[in-house]
Amino acid sequence: MSYLVQNYNRKKLSFKIGKGSYLFTTNGVKYLDFVQGIAVNSLGHANPNLVKVINDQSKKLWHVSNAFIIPEGEILAKKIVEKTFASSVMFQNSGTEATEAAIKIARRYFYSKGKPEKNRIICIKNSFHGRTIAAIYASGSKKMIEGFGPKVQGFDHFNFGDHKTLKNLINKKTAAIMVETIMGEGGIKVIPDWCLKGLRQLCTKKKILLIMDEVQSGIGRTGDFFAFEKSKIKPDIVPIAKGIGGGFPIGAVLMTKKISSAMIPGSHGSTFGGNPLAMKIGSKVIDIISNKNFLYKVKKKSNYFHAELNKIKDQYPNLIKEVRGRGFLIGLQLFKDQSKFIDALMKNKLLTIKAADNVIRILPPLNVKKSEINVALKIIKKVCYKFTK
Repeated sequence: MSYLVQNYNRKKLSFKIGKGSYLFTTNGVKYLDFVQGIAVNSLGHANPNLVKVINDQSKKLWHVSNAFIIPEGEILAKKIVEKTFASSVMFQNSGTEATEAAIKIARRYFYSKGKPEKNRIICIKNSFHGRTIAAIYASGSKKMIEGFGPKVQGFDHFNFGDHKTLKNLINKKTAAIMVETIMGEGGIKVIPDWCLKGLRQLCTKKKILLIMDEVQSGIGRTGDFFAFEKSKIKPDIVPIAKGIGGGFPIGAVLMTKKISSAMIPGSHGSTFGGNPLAMKIGSKVIDIISNKNFLYKVKKKSNYFHAELNKIKDQYPNLIKEVRGRGFLIGLQLFKDQSKFIDALMKNKLLTIKAADNVIRILPPLNVKKSEINVALKIIKKVCYKFTK
């Protein structure tokens, strides 16, 4: 009997040890983990660099209130600003906190400019921006909002790729457009570069803000530090989390200088956000992942993975519909429900996770070895063969 609330449909597996790309069950069975906490363990399990940082900092200081200056946070914020579009950073604990804060920041910005009526945010229908009460209504998913009424106002939605509706939704009350650069839970749907450029131009023309949700796609996951960098645009606000802590809970909101001026003392807070232990770990993760050679390797290995997956798709055209995504944010879309396929992969000791549109999400650590990718490919081929016999 479990005393946990049953809000998760958990697999009947539990793990005792993690090392790199692998997890080991309580009875010693080895699994290749291409879930990695859903794109969280960016450097794999028990990365020795991060273990050392945790051990060193844990002997000094874990937590101190944001009522005081936290030098470790100042250092990490400086590193992020130097490597990105942002001028200011506000630390949180998770992705949903970061997107919730991004919503508040967009509204607060226009309030500070004497335009409190500009408080509505346009999002893609069936996107994913977290599980807080505002974030689920921002996501526009009937399944996510079921039982959580009354409706949280302030969000308008358009279908993925419906540019006409998007433009028609913009009015005098619109504050921002918020989209995931690559929709994760929504089925690994990549917003094309030309579309991102169009969004930037549209927001600039209409004098509204562009929020790029990079909680899942950011911090090297696509081979660029941020996924939107490929399109050479600059957003106004970017919530991040997942990979920045390498497995330790860290979230943040990045913003330009003009936006940050609206966030005066008392406008937002976080008890644990920006604590010394988290900041020290985040600094190490940033140092490793932002290295050009590291990102080059991510692109090279992920390009190989995509190419080989497309070969498997061509071999099994009646089973696999599409290989989606970019970098190590990969979606394998099947023609039918993917649940049994994921279970079969698990029985063959490869862990993956589902997304919408019959998509299997494949999320290896960014430092995965090519030999480990080959192990995964071998298992996927084996399961494909079984399903087409």
